[in-house]
Amino acid sequence: MNHRLKKLQTWMKENEIEVSFITSSENVFYLSEFFSNPHERLLALVVFQEKEPFLVCPGMEIHDVKRSGWAHEIIGYSDIDNPWDLIHNSINKRINAVKKAGIEKEHMNVERYEHLLQLFPNASFVSAEEKLRMLRMIKDEKELKIIEEACALADYAIEVGCSEIKEGKTELDVLNAVEYALKKKGVTEMSFSTMVLTGANAASPHGNPGQTKIQQGDLVLFDLGVVVDRYCSDITRTVAYGEINDKQKEIYDTVLKAQLAAVEVSKPGKTAAEVDLTARRIIADAGFGEYFPHRLGHGLGISVHEYPSMTETNQLVIEEGMVYTIEPGIYVPNVAGVRIEDDIYITADGAKVLTKFPKELQIIK
Repeated sequence: MNHRLKKLQTWMKENEIEVSFITSSENVFYLSEFFSNPHERLLALVVFQEKEPFLVCPGMEIHDVKRSGWAHEIIGYSDIDNPWDLIHNSINKRINAVKKAGIEKEHMNVERYEHLLQLFPNASFVSAEEKLRMLRMIKDEKELKIIEEACALADYAIEVGCSEIKEGKTELDVLNAVEYALKKKGVTEMSFSTMVLTGANAASPHGNPGQTKIQQGDLVLFDLGVVVDRYCSDITRTVAYGEINDKQKEIYDTVLKAQLAAVEVSKPGKTAAEVDLTARRIIADAGFGEYFPHRLGHGLGISVHEYPSMTETNQLVIEEGMVYTIEPGIYVPNVAGVRIEDDIYITADGAKVLTKFPKELQIIK
């Protein structure tokens, strides 16, 4: 039994939870090291306090489960099987009654919940999400090494993107060149849809790249991430194409000052709120408070958005082993959009910055 499953089992014993039914691909992977995107089909890891766990997956994936190193029971089913009958039989072999079951309430859909109600008619259902989020929040050395590799590839992607900036190229031209270069490095998946936004488009925090052409005097914003062995990176850099005006430069300098200050204050014992407010106050004091509309950052790992959420109201204490982003931004419509984002790892002494591409304003000639 791996140490992650043991931690979940300890939590179950402490809370008198007889069985946990884990269904999200990310949490199944975290606990079993098997990843699947089963689409509409059922994927589940069923965990007990003492008894052997079992994994439920489409039958076509049984070989992949074994290859991942999963050493416990596997229930594979075909497209004409009812997996719930198989699950019921395997549970009954292990325990007689269930008074309390752990589920991922945010992931569980109504149809599957109704199936569980039939299996456990006298049970109450409690959320397992919070425990799993807290477990995943602290990264071990193996996880850190993978994330560092993903961050190095993200740095490379920004380097490629900057080299592709030329007058008349579109956002999609540059985006396609970046992703093609990554594919030649063996990258098969991005953390999310890559963003390359130029000029006024960069003032939309979640803008969509298109056919807008890059022009002299534009700020060009890159936001992208690379997946390595199921772990994500996430980086944002904003660069200038040619000379920019004083207002654009003021916005850039303010974001950079806020970002550097938030990295500096990221230490064990500080709260997520303190880190967020460190950056937020700098931006507000410069007169741009209303143009910073989102949280400072988010946890990073198997999912590109994990715990902790770096907001001004989150009193969660920063701990050694956390990985999260710091990404302040200022978005002034029809003027400029700037965001600077790093992935950081919390050590006993403070933040180790994992994304290395320079943050000082890069002017592309």
